[in-house]
Amino acid sequence: MVDLDSRTPDGIRIRPLRTIEQVTAASAVLSEVWGGDRTGMPANLLRALAHVGNYAVGLYAEDPARGAEPERMIGASVGFFSAPDDRSLHSHITGIVDDRRGQGLGRLLKHHQREWALARGVHRITWTFDPLVARNASLNLRVLGARVEEYYVDHYGAMDDGVNRGDETDRIFAVWDLDAPSAPPREQDIVTTVEVPTDIERLRREAPGEALDWRYRVREAILGLTQDGFAVGGFDERGYLFVRSGATS
Repeated sequence: MVDLDSRTPDGIRIRPLRTIEQVTAASAVLSEVWGGDRTGMPANLLRALAHVGNYAVGLYAEDPARGAEPERMIGASVGFFSAPDDRSLHSHITGIVDDRRGQGLGRLLKHHQREWALARGVHRITWTFDPLVARNASLNLRVLGARVEEYYVDHYGAMDDGVNRGDETDRIFAVWDLDAPSAPPREQDIVTTVEVPTDIERLRREAPGEALDWRYRVREAILGLTQDGFAVGGFDERGYLFVRSGATS
């Protein structure tokens, strides 16, 4: 099986992590993204996952100012295969350094991941994401067409990294059907919405108490609606869009 190694017109390259130097650099990048936490994806675990054929890539940007090494790793993504009967890839962690966010690189990595999976006969990708991070919810549900399968309360337990410290790790379990992504719901099918903060990362830094209030409020709303027979049908500037169960595509 040939690994996908692709370059975009703006000088971004996605490469599989083949060497220990590449693995170590990817681990360091993910540590930087998560506020200095080295336990999220240690180099030895990443090396093992890459070695046996899981999805493990680095995102590189051309940087002529670096002289003899004109590329800089600016992101990384790691996934592993699910149980054989499931025939899916679970995308465990993806991170892009601060100064390169908001440039469509997350979407680029997801589409690379999609091509990588399809080349191996895998037609389903799953991952978890924090329901309070609006930009991730928009990418996952609105742009990619993933669907919400479940809401997990404090899924990972207490975490001591710079992103999650002091918060509870609620997560949405997203499923991306690579052959038939979900379509946004029709306006007439939307019965209610659940608002999320526009910038939860800023709130965590500047007003952690308010950020935690948002956690509990969104958790209660989503779980309550789910128990009442509604489902997340999409996401837009209003927040999560709820429809009656069975109305999602």
